[in-house]
Amino acid sequence: MINSDFLVGIDVGGTKTEIAVIHDNGQIVFRHRVITPSESYFSILNTISKLVDLARETCGLPDKQPIGLGIPGCVDKKTQKVRGANTRVLNDKKFCRDLTYKLKCKVNIENDANCLALSESVDGAAKNANLAFAVILGTGCGGGLSFQKKMLPGENSLRGEWGHNPMPWLESYEVSRQCWCGKKNCIETWLSGSGLSLTHSLNTGINITPIDIVNQARAGDQQCADSLDLYMTHLGKALASVVNLLDPDMIVIGGGLSQINEIYQIVPNIITSYSFTKAASIPLSSAHHGDSSGVRGAAWLSKLQHTGR
Repeated sequence: MINSDFLVGIDVGGTKTEIAVIHDNGQIVFRHRVITPSESYFSILNTISKLVDLARETCGLPDKQPIGLGIPGCVDKKTQKVRGANTRVLNDKKFCRDLTYKLKCKVNIENDANCLALSESVDGAAKNANLAFAVILGTGCGGGLSFQKKMLPGENSLRGEWGHNPMPWLESYEVSRQCWCGKKNCIETWLSGSGLSLTHSLNTGINITPIDIVNQARAGDQQCADSLDLYMTHLGKALASVVNLLDPDMIVIGGGLSQINEIYQIVPNIITSYSFTKAASIPLSSAHHGDSSGVRGAAWLSKLQHTGR
C-alpha cells in the first residue's frame, strides 16, 4: 500500500546526497544529508539504501513507496545506463535497475537540473513562468528546462543540457581548459566551483576554494575581486547564449555557487549586453527552495510514479 500523502526524493550530488520526504502540499516533513562516497558505485548504492531505511522508519512509510532520484547525469533510454555524470562511477551502470532491486520499490531517475526546474516551476521562483531554464552551479554545471510546470528531458535526455557546450565569446588570451568529458572549454570548466578556483589560480598562482575567493573579494582583496568579476562575465556570456536560443521567461540558479548574491546584481546586465540585436530582460533568481530544491523536484518525480503520469 502506498501512502499518497507523502513523496520521497533523493538528490545525489558530487558532494552531498540528500533525502527528503515531503507532504503532497509541498511541506518538507523529513530531510537528511550525508557526504556522497563519489569514488565507489557500491558505496553510493549502500548510502542511498541507508537513507531510505531511515526515512521509512522515521516517517512510517511503506516499503513500496516510490522514490524519485536526481543525478548529475542522465539515463540512456536505449541502454538504461547512466551517461554524462560528473560523479563518474555512475556512468555505464544500470543505476535504476540496481536501486529498484536493492530498495524493493519503484525508482524514477532524472537529471538533477531537470529536478531543480520541476521544483521551482511547481511552487518556487519560476511558478509563474511558462518556460523556465534552471542552472546548477556546484561541483559540476548543468541545465534543465521546464514548460508549463513539466520537465522537458528530450528524446536523448539532452534538452536543456548546457554545461558541456563550449563557453561562448572567449577572449584570445584566455587559456584553453580540458574537460573530463574529453572536450575543451566546456562551460562546466569555467563555471563549476573548481572552474572558479582554476580561474583564480591561473591568474594569480594561488590555489584557494571558491568560498575563500568570494569572502576575500568582499573583504577587499583585489585579486579575488578580479577573479569573481571574471566568473560573473563568463556566467553572463553563457546564459546569454541560452537567452538567444530559448528566450525563457525565467532563469533559476541552484547549487552551492547560487548563494553568491553578487550574481543577481551584476550578471543580468552582462546577459543583456550579449543578447542578439535587442537588450533582453530575463528575470534571474536563486532557487526559492535553496539547496533543497533539487531533492524536492526528485520527490515530485515519485508522485509521477504513483499517479501514472
